[in-house]
Parts: sequence; structure tokens; C-alpha cells
Amino acid sequence: MLTDATALAAEFDRHRSRLIGLAYRLTGRVADAEDAVQEAWLRLAAERSEIRELGAWLTTVVSRICLDQMRSAAVRRERYVGPWLPEPLVADVDDPQDVVATRDDLRMAALRVLHELPPDQRLAFVLHDAFDVPFAEIAEVLGCAVATARQHASRGRRAMAAADPAPRVPLPEQQEVLGAFLSAVSSGDLAAITRVLHPDAVFVGDSDGKARTARREILGAEKIALFITGLFDKYGPGLYDGLRPVAVNGDLGLVLPEGPEVDARVVVFSVRAGLVAEIFDIANPDKIAHVVI
Repeated sequence: MLTDATALAAEFDRHRSRLIGLAYRLTGRVADAEDAVQEAWLRLAAERSEIRELGAWLTTVVSRICLDQMRSAAVRRERYVGPWLPEPLVADVDDPQDVVATRDDLRMAALRVLHELPPDQRLAFVLHDAFDVPFAEIAEVLGCAVATARQHASRGRRAMAAADPAPRVPLPEQQEVLGAFLSAVSSGDLAAITRVLHPDAVFVGDSDGKARTARREILGAEKIALFITGLFDKYGPGLYDGLRPVAVNGDLGLVLPEGPEVDARVVVFSVRAGLVAEIFDIANPDKIAHVVI
């Protein structure tokens, strides 16, 4: 049992990073993840005398809090304008302490697919496959039979495999591909832009109607190239003034500051076969408020 307040706080801090990671995967929002962990701390302070295995208890509590958040968010997303993406985790490109750089499941390409899963599937998949939580405990969180919890995780796993998000490539290759992409974009040449995009490329813009980006996913290299050249024709070279390379969820991305005609945004890319495969344009000001633009 944990009764000493100082020891309890120290023990909780040892679990904090893991709990934030769990909550962020489940909710896709930094503030929601932090709120879930803070709520777990408040509950811990009230119930500490009854707890024997702190790590398991905290995982269960945070999961339940996040499950409530996810179910509420699923209703709110029905009113969301355009595609929805998780909040970006932005760091310096050369930051060796950026722990998300070592976790493929934190990449925007993977999180996008993860957050298309229903809440129960997402929770079961993340808890079992990323955090090794036994199905008996997952079933307790979900309030279902163990067999049902297994089924939820299996369906989530199959959905992730079927979506086949582009695997992470080494940073030097990302830099080379992004350099070629930016060079093509700056030329305004439709053919040049098309050549640096994967034939099955996808552009996903997230704004909730609060900033300018594509309101629907754009599929295919030619359509994306037309969209980009349209932006270039409308806003001119100043569209990319002040852009700054950053790491976004461990992959190479860009921060673009607000301009006279341009909304601030965070853009992250994925690469497949030496070409840009996915472009995630996060322009919703609520989702990048925590980012130093």
C-alpha cells in the first residue's frame, strides 16, 4: 500500500511519461492527455490506501477516463468540418531527446488510421499491442467479456494492417525527398510537382473550417499537384515565407507562420519509394496553439 504522500508523488512521476503517451494515443489531443493524467493523480490521492499495484491501477484509470473522452469526441466529430487529425507533437529536427522519433505508432500516418477506429477498438488495440495490458484488464475497462475485448483488438489490428501507413524512412532520405518537393513547389511547375509525389499520394487538411486548407482528402499525385499549383498561383512565392523545418511526431515536417494571406499551419509528410506519399496539413488554430510558430 502507498500511504506516504512524498513517496506516492515520486512513484507517480515515474509513470507520468508512459501515461501521457497512452492518453495521447487514445485521445489524439495533448491537453486531453494531460487532463486524463491529472485526473488520475487526483483519484490516486483519494484512493491510495487501497492500491497495491500502482502501474496497473493508473493504466486502468487513465484508460477509463480516455474512453469517456473518446466516446464524447466521437459525437463531436460528426459536426467537425472536414477531415480530423491528431494534434501534432512538434520538436526541433536535431533534438536527440525526441522520444517519439523512436516510436512508429506515434507517427501522424499511423495515428490518422488509429483514430478512424471506433473507441472500443482503439482502446483494446493500443492497450494490448502497445502497452501489453492483458485482455482480462482490457475487458474490465470496456465493461465487456474477455472474448469481446480480444475481438476489438483483433479488428483494430486488421484495420491498421489493411490501411498500411507508409513506414518511417531514415531522416536523410526524408530530407532529400522534402527538398525535392519544395524545389518543385517553388518552381510552380505542375509536372515537376507531380513527379515528386507518389502516384497514390494523399493530402489531408485539418481546419474545422477555421483556416484555409482542403475541406476533403485529395487523392492522387495529379490532383494534389493541381491543388498546390492553384495555391501557388493565388498566393505567390510568399506562401512559403518563414517556413521552418521541424520534427512532427518524429517525422520531418514544416511550420509555416501566419502571413497576410496565409494561415499558420504545421505540415508533416510521409515518404514511400522515394516520393512524398502523404501530406498532413494541420491548420486548425486550436490544434497548433501549443506550437511555437
